[in-house]
Amino acid sequence: MSRTAEIRSQLEQAFQPRELEVVDDSESHRGHAGYQEGGESHFRVRMRAAALAGMGRLERHRAVHAALGPDLIRRIHALALDLGE
Repeated sequence: MSRTAEIRSQLEQAFQPRELEVVDDSESHRGHAGYQEGGESHFRVRMRAAALAGMGRLERHRAVHAALGPDLIRRIHALALDLGE
């Protein structure tokens, strides 16, 4: 399973979002630190989920990192998050 699919699956399972966009943005980081040939090193995630209601920005980011788990987080160089209710 690709990292993109893993991210999508983990977030859908944890938050049941009404909106979820996972974008592999690795190619725009070619030549920068952490870039891996073949991509899947830099991601942008836009998610809207009722499960995030009442959480502050930092708490939302921590919840996403917890849902993805340490193994997947270690395999990602960069993860940009746009999170809302």
